[in-house]
Formats: sequence, structure tokens, C-alpha cells
Amino acid sequence: MTAFGCRLMTILAAMLLAMPALAQGPHIQPRLVAESATPAAGGTTTLALVMKPAPTWHGYWKNPGDSGVETLIDWTLPAGASAGELTYPVPHTLIIAGLMNYVYEGEYAQLIELKVPAGLAPGTRLPIRGTAKWLACTEEICVPEKADIAVDLTVGDGKADQALTTSFARWRAAMPKPLGSEGRFALKGETFRIAVPLPAKLPVEDVYFFPLTDGAIDYAAPQAVSRNGDDLIVEVKAAAGAADIAELDGVLRIGKDNGLALRARPGEVPAAGAPVTASGQGGSGGEGLGGGGGKTIAIALAGAILGGLLLNVMPCVFPILSLKALSLARAGGDEREVRLEALAYTGGAVLTCLVLGGVLLALRAGGEAVGWAFQLQDPRVILVLLLLTAAIALNLAGLFELPAVVGGNELASKRGTHGAFWTGALAAFIATPCTGPFMGAALGAALVLPATAAMAIFAGLGLGLALPFLALGFIPALRRRLPRPGAWMDRLRRILAIPMFLTALGLAWLLGRLSGIDGMTLGLGAALLTGLGLWWVGRRQLAGGRAAWWPLAPALAASLALMVSVPRAPATAAVAEAGALGATPFSEAKLAELQAAGRPVFVYFTADWCLSCKVNEKAAIDRAEVAEAFAAANVAVLVGDWTNGDATIGRFLSAQGRSGVPLYLFYRPGQPTQVLPQVLTPGILTALAA
Repeated sequence: MTAFGCRLMTILAAMLLAMPALAQGPHIQPRLVAESATPAAGGTTTLALVMKPAPTWHGYWKNPGDSGVETLIDWTLPAGASAGELTYPVPHTLIIAGLMNYVYEGEYAQLIELKVPAGLAPGTRLPIRGTAKWLACTEEICVPEKADIAVDLTVGDGKADQALTTSFARWRAAMPKPLGSEGRFALKGETFRIAVPLPAKLPVEDVYFFPLTDGAIDYAAPQAVSRNGDDLIVEVKAAAGAADIAELDGVLRIGKDNGLALRARPGEVPAAGAPVTASGQGGSGGEGLGGGGGKTIAIALAGAILGGLLLNVMPCVFPILSLKALSLARAGGDEREVRLEALAYTGGAVLTCLVLGGVLLALRAGGEAVGWAFQLQDPRVILVLLLLTAAIALNLAGLFELPAVVGGNELASKRGTHGAFWTGALAAFIATPCTGPFMGAALGAALVLPATAAMAIFAGLGLGLALPFLALGFIPALRRRLPRPGAWMDRLRRILAIPMFLTALGLAWLLGRLSGIDGMTLGLGAALLTGLGLWWVGRRQLAGGRAAWWPLAPALAASLALMVSVPRAPATAAVAEAGALGATPFSEAKLAELQAAGRPVFVYFTADWCLSCKVNEKAAIDRAEVAEAFAAANVAVLVGDWTNGDATIGRFLSAQGRSGVPLYLFYRPGQPTQVLPQVLTPGILTALAA
């Protein structure tokens, strides 16, 4: 009997057993909701068919496995409107009487893109109606169910319903992410073998392949998963019709509710490598994290520490580190107090990275497609940093004195330790936006590792940032190499104000990119008010007045009022700069189109707040020799701008095992995706086109 016939007989038998249950009403309650109640004419909005099974009941994936039925909807829509296919979240496995089922046992949502006809006047009603049909089952019985679903929309501005933003983000996060490159499959005897291009450094667990193409594999057979370099190998018993399969579609689960949409074609599959998991029931047997969880965590932690160490050369951090070193030079030889200050600075840096990492993990757990440096996608945070860096620059320039930061004579006091803590916290907050060398893979791993391991990696980033000052505090020989205090220190302090002023200037530019010319003007006005307040403080300090800091209060109050007024987005949409390569904006559809045409594709992801991104663009990407080499080889170039936290780009970065930018990818026809270094040169890029 064919797989379809077996499935049909199973369903019919279950329906006969279920006749007494038919009168009890739906065992899976459906609900239709729209992401925007006011979609724009000619635009689209996303609908969610939310399904809530009763206890012990389950619904089915698009390919239900050995038994079951997918969800179907008969739509009744306004003239000109159309609804796309249902998209399904990553399913779970359930074996009943030797039959494999791909199911959902808790609440789940299937998403549908609704296209609104063009030319409709604002206020036009859009009644969306449909009849949904599905199969609800327990381990003993199955009941075919149906219900009318409806939602009323009105043509409007297309804005998403803020009350549903978190829910839709969570539902989208449960959807499989696009793999980005094709897999390969081959039939070897009775074994169906699949090679999935997946970076070896990307940790995976509870791996299982859910086929959408029927007739390729024996659904109930155990799956053996192993790694061979940058290929993940899945081996499973072939189905009777496997030899006739020309293209394989499916979803590869790589973690709890985390999967990749996969398309594979016939090709060479390498030999099996290090075992990852034995998924007889789709369970989590074996060792996740790429066949060596502890080793993966150790490598990611080392990368985070080394990446944090390299952040010290950034222009916004180097002056702070230098000032703390000068404070040790002034401090004398009190070892205990020197070490206390070093520990306080380290504590501030580590705690800040832990807080940022914890917030990031919490947002992602809630369904937000955010990554590292998410805080710099809010113009109000940029304005806070602008005021802080401007204040530090004015302090270094001598406009006013801040003993807790620059005064070594305060080191032995409680105030000095507090100053060190907050200086470390500030250094971490303004230094962590970019994923520099060694950080990209480490932070990408943190987003798929268990929470405790992820937090350890974030702490490692803060420790790496604090290592130079920690070494100065605990190694007297290094402190003895510091120059003796003298008048030169004041001159150096003035010089160090220059990179801080440049940092403030860069933040003002970024504020303009995020919130337009009005936002930049408000930010510069707030910086001016803060500067005037600090100038007044400095005058009172010189005069020896008591309570010298009170004039800063009205300046900060006025700055706060301006901060609240900063717009969250520019008045007009920013157009991505094409650069010397004539890049076009990134989209997964465009990438797939170029790959289908057989063109090599260079994809880079950037953000205006990412210093290393901008350096790479000026020094390597936007170069005439690179443009000539790419043009000669017909290389297409796509650029993903993540300045404003585009959720689509965020999800794509996550699928590549990254949590931030920069990320550089090169796609060659018929070959696995090549991940390029985070520090580029023109030679690296021209060699790609050779």
C-alpha cells in the first residue's frame, strides 16, 4: 500500500472511532487576527490563524507525516484582495502506534500574507471571511473540524497594531528561517543522505529533518546526524519512491522551536563525520552544540574575551582607558587600593555587558528579531551617548573637573572606586555596538546557547574590555613602566579630548541618520545646553564655590525635554547608498533571484553606528579596483542596512549564526556560502571575483 493509501486508511479509521466526539465542538479553537487593522491600499498585511488545542489534543504541520491533514482555508475576500499560502512554525514529532506525526501540541499560529487592492479610499471596509478546516487528534481518536473565521479591516495608513507587535514577533520567530544556500542529497542503497551547508562554528541541538517533499524518506525511521566540516549530514532510511525525487524541500530543526527552511538538489554528499544527535523519535539524544558543547562554549568565550580586548583601541574607549592608566600613575604604591580600583572598573564593564546581554536575550525570547547593539537603534539612546561623550570631551579639555574619573588623589577613597565602576560601565556601553574581530561568531553562538552559557559569553566580553586596566592594577611591573607624573599629563589629557569630540560628532551624524535633520538639531541643542551647564560648573569650581554642580540641573532638565522630543524615524525614508559597487538593498527574494540566474553574489550587512563596518566600506568595499573586478566577473552586490533594526535582516543574521554587524557573505553558483573575515582588504574582495 502506498504512503498516501496508508495515511487515508488511518484517518478513516480514526474518524469512525471519533464519531461520539463530533458533537463536543472544536477541540482546537481558531482565532484570526491581523497585524494591522488599517492596511494601506495596494499594500499587504499579515494575518495570523491562531490555533489553541485543548489538553491532550494536537494539530498538524503542512506535511502531517504518516497520518494527519494540513490546515485548509476557503476564503471569502473583498474584490481584488488575495491571501497567500499558510506558513507554518517549526513542528514537533509524535509517534503513535509506529506512525510518525508532525504536530503542534500547544498554541501555534499560521501566518498568511493578505494583499489589499490598490485604489481604495481611506476608510473603506475590508471584511475578511473564511472557513478553516483541520484535523484535531489525541493519541486515541481524530476529529475533522471546521469553523468560520473573520476579521474586519479598514483601509488606512498601514501601521501595525502596537498591542499585537509582541505576539506577531513571537509567531514570526517560531517560523523556520531561510537557510540562504541549497543543500544536496543522494541515495546510497536504502539510505537517503542529505548535506546541509551549515558553518561548523554554529551550535545546534535536537537536530531533526522534517520533509515537505513526500516520498523521500521513511518518516518513522530514526535519523542519524553528523558534522563534516561546514556540512551537517542527515542520514535516514529512504522511502520507496526516493529514487524519483528531483528536488527536496523541508525544515531542519537546529534547536527548540528553531529551524531552517531547506531546499536540496541531487549532488555529492560527503561522508558522515562527528555524531551530533541520534533522533530516533526526534528527541534530543546525543550531544548538541555541534558534537562538543563544552568545546563550543569555550571557543565562544575565548572569542568574546579577545574581541572585548580589541575594543579598547576604539576612539571612544582609548581615551577612557588612558585616563584610568594616568590615575594609576598618580596614585602611588598602595597596592590594595590600586587593585580595588581595577576590580571596580572590571565590575562596571562586566555588569554592563551582562545587562545588555540579558535584555537582548529577553527581547529575543519575546519574539523580537534584535541583535547585539540593539540599543543603538533608538535615537534617544544615541542622544544620551552624545551628551555623555560631549561631557567627557569637555572634561578632558579642562572646562570642568571630574575627580572621580581623572583625579588619582581620590583613588584611595570610596568616591574613586565608584568613579572606576561607572567609568568601566560607560566604556562598555559605548564600545560594544560593533562586532569586531573574534566577536561575531562568539555573540552569534550566545544567541543559540542555553541562557547560562550565553550570559557567560557576555561577561567574557566585558572582562576582555577591562583586561588592560585589570592587568595594570594587578601587575606592578606594568605600572612601573608608566611614565612618571608631570606636566605632560595635562597636555596629553587635552589631546585625548580630540577623539572624544570626534566620537560626539559621529554620534550627532548618526542621530541625523536615525531621526532626520530635526533630530540632529535637537541633539546638538541638548549638547549645547549641557556644555553651558558644565561651563558654569567649571567657573564655580575655579572660584571655590560650594555645591558647584547645581547649575547642571536645569541644563540636564532642558536636555531631557529635548530628548523626549527626538523623533524615532526620519521624516523621509532614507535611500541606501549604492557606493562604488552599485549595491542594491538586500532582500531574501532578490538573493534567491540572483542565485537562480547563476550569478555570484556579494552580500554585506552594515549599520551607520558600526565603526568597523564604515572602515571596511571606505578601505575595501567602495574601491575602484574592487568595482572593476566585480563588474568583470558579473558579481551582483546586495547591502543590508541594519541601522534602524530591520527585523527581516535581524532574522537573516540569526540564521547565519550572527547577532550583529558586520557580516560579509559570498555566494558562488553551486557552492556553499563563503563567510568572509570581519576585516576586509581590497585584495580579499578582488580575489573572490578571480
